[in-house]
Amino acid sequence: MNKKDFLDFLNQNILILDGATGTELQKRGMPGGVCPEMWVIENPDVIMDIQKDYINAGSNAVYTCTFGGNRIKLSEFGLGDKVVEINKKLAQLSRKAAGEKGLVAGDLAPTGRFVRPFGDMPFEEAVDVYKEQVKGLLEGGVDFFVIETMMDIQEARAALLAVKESCDLPVCVSMTFDESGRTLTGTDSVSALIILQSLGADVVGCNCSTGPQDMIKIIREMKPYAKVPLLAKPNAGLPKLIDGKTRFDMEPEEFGSYIKEFVEAGVNLLGGCCGTSPVYIEQIRKNIEGLKPIPPQPKEICAVASARKTVFVDANEPVVVVGERINPTGKKKLQEELRQGMTSLVRQFAVEQVEKGADILDVNVGMPGIDEKETMVKVVELLSSITDAPLCLDSSSPEVLEAALRIYPGRALINSISAEKVKIEKLLPIAAKYGAAFILLPLGDAGVPKSAGERCKIVEEVFNEASKWGYTKKDVIVDGLVMTVSADQEAAVETLKVIEWCTQSFGCGTIVGLSNVSFGMPERAWINSAFLAMAIGYGLTMAILNPSSDTLMSIKMASDVLKVKDRNSKKYIEHFAALKSDKPQVVEKKDTASPVEKVYDAVVKGDRENIRKYIDDALKDGTEPSIIVDKYLIPAITHVGDLYDRKEYFLPQLIQSAETMKEAFGILEPLLKKEPVDEKGNKVKVILATVKGDIHDIGKNIVGLMLRNYGFEVYDLGKDVSAEEIVKKAKETNAPIIGLSALMTTTMLEMREVVSLVRQEGLNAKIMIGGAVVNADYAKEIGADGYSEDAYGAVKLASKLAGI
Repeated sequence: MNKKDFLDFLNQNILILDGATGTELQKRGMPGGVCPEMWVIENPDVIMDIQKDYINAGSNAVYTCTFGGNRIKLSEFGLGDKVVEINKKLAQLSRKAAGEKGLVAGDLAPTGRFVRPFGDMPFEEAVDVYKEQVKGLLEGGVDFFVIETMMDIQEARAALLAVKESCDLPVCVSMTFDESGRTLTGTDSVSALIILQSLGADVVGCNCSTGPQDMIKIIREMKPYAKVPLLAKPNAGLPKLIDGKTRFDMEPEEFGSYIKEFVEAGVNLLGGCCGTSPVYIEQIRKNIEGLKPIPPQPKEICAVASARKTVFVDANEPVVVVGERINPTGKKKLQEELRQGMTSLVRQFAVEQVEKGADILDVNVGMPGIDEKETMVKVVELLSSITDAPLCLDSSSPEVLEAALRIYPGRALINSISAEKVKIEKLLPIAAKYGAAFILLPLGDAGVPKSAGERCKIVEEVFNEASKWGYTKKDVIVDGLVMTVSADQEAAVETLKVIEWCTQSFGCGTIVGLSNVSFGMPERAWINSAFLAMAIGYGLTMAILNPSSDTLMSIKMASDVLKVKDRNSKKYIEHFAALKSDKPQVVEKKDTASPVEKVYDAVVKGDRENIRKYIDDALKDGTEPSIIVDKYLIPAITHVGDLYDRKEYFLPQLIQSAETMKEAFGILEPLLKKEPVDEKGNKVKVILATVKGDIHDIGKNIVGLMLRNYGFEVYDLGKDVSAEEIVKKAKETNAPIIGLSALMTTTMLEMREVVSLVRQEGLNAKIMIGGAVVNADYAKEIGADGYSEDAYGAVKLASKLAGI
């Protein structure tokens, strides 16, 4: 199916998707612990009957049974060399089942590993993994693609690029959000939408994790900014254990009662996830009759996003501050660090600028003596992990910009594209491919036009070219190109005219770099400050400046109040309260932080690169190893946990801090015993396993990583582990804690079997459980000693159960 026909259908109709596949397969005989994809190939009639039932119930499309059909998942069953073959056969089965009545969606799902910068899998490896699967699905004749149940925006981007670089079929991307409205790696629904639709997703949405009521809220959050149709596949409520069997608590009729509300919220594609069956799809069909979808009607506003935050640029929004300090020009220390492959100053500049109020960080690493592309990629990966601020990628090299855009887990701003022939021909296609917004520099091959009129003419010329690549005026930010008034006293006035024209007539955002205007003049700060205030008055929406300048930031805050962009003067009040209370501490921290204080900060900020130096300095300074651990390392990682609990930190920051903590303990190991230890001074042992019949292990793997980084000795038995194997290992190691994981409603019952056998064998081990389908009530019901909803909670629970 071509994209036009697909989108035309969605503008007029609600596309009904199918429901759950895994639970239906198990109902019809698929045993636990097998490879679902291969079992279906060996028992083709089962999947065909299920998908025919969905079509007959009202589904317009069914998903291929390829959720675990990628190389990484199939390799766990020794089938990694049969990816194309397996996906082709499964697509053909769905094609036959759907017949002429239904469409077939090629299903791509998580690999079970996190992609850089949030994990260890190289981005291109992830793209290649998905391309291999896409090849098989294309050969099998799918009509479109669905990338589903994504917890990591970077993995979703890799899968999306894999599809787009393989074919022109429509592609939908569906993220999974927790009760806080964020993915496991911290991406909120609006940022996910901005990133994915900019990168070329034809449909964006959500599935799994929640029931209809919570998912409707996510759709409502997305709709005002959605340029594409929206998809929803909620669970049938929450899982509960009833009469020894796992059931979801929402009956089909109640599920169907939410359908009208979904459509009114803005859904264009609707189906079911965990716990749903053809009966639930029939309820969608019945309740959807007579309803029409709401076409995308997005707000006309420029949005730039990181993996965890969206910044809006508009005349009605506060002036956006772009921090300018990550630039080696005139910074000898930064130049030397970059040549050595170090990033300490980049990290410092980023954190300081964000703390001072930068909304976006400009990133420029161009200088002689380095590989600019390699350095830019390294810096972009670092900044993507340590700060929520979106990035403005600043380079004149098309190769550098493409490398950075490809791996950036957000929607970046490019600085800049001009009317110069090489920029138009090489940069516009790159920017469009990755969906970046860009700064338009009104200069051509002949140089910088002196008058505002000539600059405005170039703006129109460049935009006309950009519009051919799908750009709107709201995707473009015009640089007013301020020149120095010491050489031409009319320079500032001409720039202000450009800003006014862009705001009042052309209809796009504007930006200026302040430092040029005062070059060569005495007391430059006054000229810069006055020019900023004047530019804001003419409609300026963004400014490139040093946010450490209290004067410039104060003028920006005051201007937002006077132009009614800061409701109730909230940001203004916060800004001046911080100036009065924080400034002495900031100066003291910067100038006189002791080595052990730097150790603490390194753990909190996940600065693994410098932790060894800080510990060495602390030891040379006479601080005892035990003091470093007890007074600085442990309080630091505890603070990180608190930040995580408050949703100020997310999984990437948590892992970075834990890795830094692990590095620190490794350095100190010859000098002290690691925590945590039992009463005999031995490290506390923990056995981890995903229970029998369950092949999902990403959550367990994260828990294992965190426990190790906190000093526990972990025995990870893997997935699909029987109760007998778990008990055998517990006896062998005498481990005081057993951790069990289950992600499937059909396998959570196996946890009870493990608890029962542990007690039957007379072991004193404490048992903790976790996983998407279980909760604290279930832990009590089966006799477990505790439940944790996330990795850091598991560390706290293990410490409590071990009595440390």
